[in-house]
Amino acid sequence: HYTRALGKYIATHRPRLGLNLAEAEEIARLSPLHDIGKVAISDSILHKPDLLTPDEFQQMQAHTTIGGDLIRSLYLKTGSPYLKYAYEIVLCHHERWNGKGYPRGLSGNQIPLCARIVALADAYDAMSSRRCYKPALPHQKVKQIILQERGRHFDPVMVDAFLFEEKTFIGIRERYKDVNHERISDHLCGGRAGRP
Repeated sequence: HYTRALGKYIATHRPRLGLNLAEAEEIARLSPLHDIGKVAISDSILHKPDLLTPDEFQQMQAHTTIGGDLIRSLYLKTGSPYLKYAYEIVLCHHERWNGKGYPRGLSGNQIPLCARIVALADAYDAMSSRRCYKPALPHQKVKQIILQERGRHFDPVMVDAFLFEEKTFIGIRERYKDVNHERISDHLCGGRAGRP
């Protein structure tokens, strides 16, 4: 839902980026695949309540390339343009605008637009949800972090989109804030890949 809000903003208010509403919707539908590579990561790492060791963090980072390879193999077999988006999202959603992300160290517009959208949506969800290693942060704290990371972690245009859609983000967060979501996030411990 966060991805959909950002994508609609980009398609509507930033047409020069070349994203139309149908593509924005497709990116939103594919965004849940972003962490598919975590199926190959050890449960002891995924569920660890403490900080990861450097070796464990390196193993966790591999979820991008593992998932990317999986989607790429399907793309090569089918040629589906939708799997191209999925591949870019899975492989590049931990790249950073300043080039200090992973796995390739891409920067700025080298990072596919779909991955830049998912990166902010995923970070907001990870920070504002309880995880096995941290409590949920309040919206204002998450917003502060996103603003601080403008032009470093996040594409400045994505931060603009987030600010424009802030009420939508708050509404989504409230709508899906329930006990089941917290149990699921504890079980999957999603979002850890961006934190050592």
